[in-house]
Amino acid sequence: MRKKLTCIYLILSLLAFCLSGCGSSDKPDTSGLTKVTLNEVAHSIFYAPMYVAIENGYFAEEGIDLTLVTGYGADKVMAAVLSGEADIGFAGSEATIYTYLEGANDYVINFAQLTQRAGNFLVAREPIDGFSWDMLIGTDVLGGRAGGMPEMVFEYILKKNGIDPSQINIDQSIDFGSTAAAFSGGQGEFSVEFEPHATGLEQKGDGYIVASLGEASGYVPYTAYFAKSSYMEANSSIIQAFTNALQKGMDYVNSHTAEEIAQVIAPQFSETDLGTLTTIVARYHDQDTWKSDLIFHEEAFTLLENILESAGELSERVPYETLVTTEYAEHAASGTTQ
Repeated sequence: MRKKLTCIYLILSLLAFCLSGCGSSDKPDTSGLTKVTLNEVAHSIFYAPMYVAIENGYFAEEGIDLTLVTGYGADKVMAAVLSGEADIGFAGSEATIYTYLEGANDYVINFAQLTQRAGNFLVAREPIDGFSWDMLIGTDVLGGRAGGMPEMVFEYILKKNGIDPSQINIDQSIDFGSTAAAFSGGQGEFSVEFEPHATGLEQKGDGYIVASLGEASGYVPYTAYFAKSSYMEANSSIIQAFTNALQKGMDYVNSHTAEEIAQVIAPQFSETDLGTLTTIVARYHDQDTWKSDLIFHEEAFTLLENILESAGELSERVPYETLVTTEYAEHAASGTTQ
């Protein structure tokens, strides 16, 4: 009896050991990696190069154990960075200008630009062949937060087409990410939507994409990465490693098909089927959404301030050199490190 109990104990012990071993092998080994918290403005397929860098392990290769948090708005991202809750922020660079002009002592600096076009689409109640922007005059449109890039680029497009935004009833009261639900519920005749919400509205039969704001706006510095000047000074090697990982993600999306990109980032969007994900990636890929490098050029920053000024959101100009550094992106693009 004792021998039988001993055998059972040994078998159970061996099984427990095997199970614990199997469990630990499923978790990536983050020992020796530097923890970095990144707060993103939204979790969108629009930012595919970043998710490729995460899923392909590029951050880990660069010695970073990345924690990704979604802030749901540039203002919330900036608050997290300024408070030290996040090490790096990812949002529209207008937030860095606002913060500087508000007199922040430890202001934030942009070090990498990810997207070069707007990533949202105009959705209508019915299909429209031959859409033109003057069709919006006198209609109700669900827009974005005043002072945010989605709304300012929308107004920038209207002005490019000779339309005063005041000629349109733009609802800016709905929280970021909630406009698609409001549109499905009957609010507005048009809605400005990011993916996957734009395609989701089409799939449900609640709306139809009639225009791309990315195509209509041309090249604009839509989103960038930034950190407090004190953090960058104390953690220059981390910023470089972070930028190197992003560049690898950028290289991947610029050298692979939409199908391959979609398969890589699929774990980030488990609620979206692979076919839909591929369609959305292809849409962004075909309109030249992502840069080939991460360098935030002066002409792009000047355009950003032009857009802010046109929207009535800029009290004074901030010098490019004050809020942008290109050294990390340049090193990453050349394959060298500091």
